[in-house]
Amino acid sequence: MKFGGMVATKIDDWEIFPFLEDLGYDSGWAPDSQMIWSDCYATLALAAHHTSRIRLGTGVAIAGTRMAPVTAHSIASINTLAPGRTFLAMGTGHTAMRVMGQNPIKIDDFQDHLRVITGLLRGEEVAYAPPGQDAQPIKFLDRQLECLNLDDPIPLYVAANGPRALAATGTYGDGRISAGNEPAKTFSRNLDRIHDAAETAGRTLPDDFHTSCLTYACVLQPGDQLTDDRVIEEVAGQVVSSLHFYYELYQLQGSDHFIPEVIRDIWEDYKTHVENDMPADRRHQFLHEGHCSSVTEAERKFVTPTLIHTTLGMVGTRDEIIERVHEMEKNGMKEIVLLPDFGRRRDVFADFAREVMANC
Repeated sequence: MKFGGMVATKIDDWEIFPFLEDLGYDSGWAPDSQMIWSDCYATLALAAHHTSRIRLGTGVAIAGTRMAPVTAHSIASINTLAPGRTFLAMGTGHTAMRVMGQNPIKIDDFQDHLRVITGLLRGEEVAYAPPGQDAQPIKFLDRQLECLNLDDPIPLYVAANGPRALAATGTYGDGRISAGNEPAKTFSRNLDRIHDAAETAGRTLPDDFHTSCLTYACVLQPGDQLTDDRVIEEVAGQVVSSLHFYYELYQLQGSDHFIPEVIRDIWEDYKTHVENDMPADRRHQFLHEGHCSSVTEAERKFVTPTLIHTTLGMVGTRDEIIERVHEMEKNGMKEIVLLPDFGRRRDVFADFAREVMANC
């Protein structure tokens, strides 16, 4: 099993990437969320310059906020600084788009985005059309200047949980990252969907097709409780972000049938909080406050043991987490990516490396 660290990008804290490398993490992921954090490619450039082993990439790059050729050129620039250890993970933009009050890119446009990027990163000429314009052939020029590195392959990992995004993964991806840990049956079903889509596209996925999941962790010590301040401070951002996502899905579908019954009471309280305390015309801003990195005082109460269990984070004693890692690996997972709360991330990364990674 490989282990990755995803960090809320803060450009003057690029030292977190060599810190991850020193701890033995296999990868460092920089999210692309323009209304919240620092620019992911600027941060990755600093990380690449100051590391030598760790794989580096986006976690995840957003199709709706940058043209496909721009994304391809940005990651190929990073690949010049970190040849052979650069990857590109792409998503439709759950937070990056919704925090502006916009919807994520449509899946057909996302698939075309992946098509263009895949071809360009292979050094090919591709047909490309910005919205509302006619397609034209494009390719990277003046390759002899070596401003971009296309010679060392850049794996493309697709952020996919829904059926059509999984199909896009099978068509274009070298791997997949899921938003959150999944039950074994769900993980297996989704992997089958990826393989089916690959077959339809005339591809045979290699044995090293990369499977990864974004989650969070807290190693419990004897006597620790899920209600302890330390535990809440290490997991709250990711736990509450699940409610943010549920609310967006509820708004999109017009129904909350997908909410697990075990958290129905939490969900009803959260809906009341959103609809009473967040002004409708600015709700898209308030809803994602602290996204995956912290929790507001008003939302701390929602970080309950039940919600922690439901969101399937890597929370437990050392032996319990190690057992889960082995089970996930047995089921086909190849990399676990942790995104800790901002204020405790070094502690979380260090604890997990010492207690779990060193004993797996």
